Amino acid sequence: MTDVLTPDLCVVGGGSGGLTLAAGAVQMGASVVLVEAERMGGDCLNVGCVPSKALLAAARRAQAIREAGAFGIAAGEPEIDFARVMDRVRDVIAQIAPHDSVERFEGLGVKVILARGRFTGPAELEAGGYRIRARRFVLATGSRPAVPPIPGLSEVPYLTNETVFENRVRPTHLLVLGAGPIGCELAQAHRRLGSAVTLVDIGPLLPREDPALVALLRQRFLEEGIVVRERVEVRRVEPGPVLVIAGEGGEERIAGSHLLLATGRRPTVEGLGLEAAGIRYAAKGIEVDRRLRTSNPRVYAIGDCTGGPQFTHLAGWQAGQVLKTILFRLPAGGTPPALPRVTFTDPELASVGLLEAEARAQGLEVRRLGWSFADNDRARAERSTIGRIEAVVGRRGRILGVSILGPHAGELLLPWVLAIERGLRIGALATTLAPYPTLSEVTKRVAGSWYTPTLFGERTRRLVRWLAKLG
Repeated sequence: MTDVLTPDLCVVGGGSGGLTLAAGAVQMGASVVLVEAERMGGDCLNVGCVPSKALLAAARRAQAIREAGAFGIAAGEPEIDFARVMDRVRDVIAQIAPHDSVERFEGLGVKVILARGRFTGPAELEAGGYRIRARRFVLATGSRPAVPPIPGLSEVPYLTNETVFENRVRPTHLLVLGAGPIGCELAQAHRRLGSAVTLVDIGPLLPREDPALVALLRQRFLEEGIVVRERVEVRRVEPGPVLVIAGEGGEERIAGSHLLLATGRRPTVEGLGLEAAGIRYAAKGIEVDRRLRTSNPRVYAIGDCTGGPQFTHLAGWQAGQVLKTILFRLPAGGTPPALPRVTFTDPELASVGLLEAEARAQGLEVRRLGWSFADNDRARAERSTIGRIEAVVGRRGRILGVSILGPHAGELLLPWVLAIERGLRIGALATTLAPYPTLSEVTKRVAGSWYTPTLFGERTRRLVRWLAKLG
């Protein structure tokens, strides 16, 4: 016999978005069933945000030893036990895992089913011997690494973000295919931990980011010894592994010890029985309206599986929006007013809002304001002066976007996110008192530069001279 469950809400997917939604709904009085086919915590905890930042933290400390001579401290090449580094990565995951565990959610009152769920009709899902007939369903099934159709790739072992953190043998020469955020982060981490690294992409490094700031980051990579090969055609992969790329007058072979694919991610939509539920979808993701509702009015979808921007914080935000709609019938949207993003290289690259080129493509009248970390006293004291902040400002000081390359750029981004969300003008940041000496002064300085042409212009000088004559 198959048990029948009739909760208010069934959430399919125990990653960031699904867990946020399930915890919020049950604590507000709804009955909730959570279905997870693999590991609680999803990609972010197990193979994404958490392990990558733990690995980057280890790499940053190794680099600090190399650069300690600049502070009058004996420097040298660090002794790196790669297996122990990876043990620490697993330990960080283990420390966070209880917060996302079955035990915690069952303690909150959620019915957790560790099994693969599949719709059998518009209003029913089967999972783990249960038939779930919920009032509302929410799909939060995330995404998987995308594997490009390169000849020979299927015959060669490769790593992805789902397997690289299980590797306990330091690569002698890591070939990274894909120069997006994941590829850049893992390339720099492995280089700092002692591997030779070649970073390859059919396009440019970090194509979604401000080109001027990407140029500074590229130079940092080159100085650290990362070989960057952009805008190249990968013709095939051979055992070794070897990347065979198009070169001048023929082909060029790049041999390595390990191959890491960082060529994007694809939504997880297979095996869910979406056809039976009347839910429209494609390879790019599940189709949703502006309220995140699918073509089946009983079913919503959030996070990576919708084919939108793939950020943990966006999935969590969307969970809150869907919660308002399902529980309280309140109108909610699927797109936040300001969506921040951070690439956790060193220096970090953080952005929110429009790039200058995007704003001009929309026909907007803009000014670009810039400030260098080399002019910040705290950055000088820390010897972390690589980077700039670049703001895009529209008419009457309206903040359209900002990009920051520098130490702790992700932390420095928050006031800009708030400013764009609340529709603040550049003067709000220019007149805010920043403590000295802090990196946050770069925000005040770049915002203040909006007024420089007027404040120190000829009209101001004439006014000062005129007022002086009054005694």
